[in-house]
Amino acid sequence: MKSIDWNGVQIPAIGMGTWHMGSDQKTYAQQKATLQYGIEHGATVIDTAEQYGEGDSERLVGDAISDFDRNQLFVISKFYPFHAERQQMEKALDNSLQRLGTDYLDLYLYHWPGRTPLAEVVANMEAMQQSGKIKHWGVSNFDLSDMQSLWSVPEGQNVAANEDLYNIGSRGIDYDLLPWQRDHQIPLIAYAPVDEADSRGLDITKQRALVEVANRHSATPFQIMLAWSIRDGQTIAIPQTSSEQHMQENIDAAKIGLTNDDLQLLDSAFPKPTSKQSLDII
Repeated sequence: MKSIDWNGVQIPAIGMGTWHMGSDQKTYAQQKATLQYGIEHGATVIDTAEQYGEGDSERLVGDAISDFDRNQLFVISKFYPFHAERQQMEKALDNSLQRLGTDYLDLYLYHWPGRTPLAEVVANMEAMQQSGKIKHWGVSNFDLSDMQSLWSVPEGQNVAANEDLYNIGSRGIDYDLLPWQRDHQIPLIAYAPVDEADSRGLDITKQRALVEVANRHSATPFQIMLAWSIRDGQTIAIPQTSSEQHMQENIDAAKIGLTNDDLQLLDSAFPKPTSKQSLDII
């Protein structure tokens, strides 16, 4: 599987998202099995959050990873903005760790910008890192102005990632945010990296260019979307699925090498923005 260099460590470019997972007992066993299948086949990056099912997703992840070597996994979770103050953050982190059944996170993300001053948020995340409970910290749903503000506060340049919505049909961050992150060597974590409709409401999977590129690679349109999302070598995509078949297709997408001709064709059908766009959030 294609990987990226994360602070000197190679981690897979395609991991697993877990939003909307873990709360329904009817699907719990299948979701657990799918996560375990993904880990067994190399998708060792797992993204969750305290918000997802108010902890249900973290419990599912903790159950799924309990039989694996923790050191071989890269576990990401996120905290609510209203848990950004020191005592609240430490309590939220401890609760997440307990649900996950681990004593540390590889990456802890500030889920979206809140009211707590960024300097205070950063200082608190730095303290959590120094305690050994997290290895790295980052942010989520930050736009360019947010990242620039973060970069300007003490120790803000220690940010290890920004997680934003990004797919071939939602390219707003290609205008300014993504180039800035590349210049500053801040990896992007792309959530919702596949989508059936673009910002215009058009069915992406039936667009001629995407179908043509998929046929060239004997792949599905969804696999091409995933391969496109990680094309720069500095992005981790975290598609969500509860199907082992789809999980394998996601993993296989990391093996697809898009050519310059492929990328030019896709750019012509799904052009990058020519002006500032509002940050897409779901």
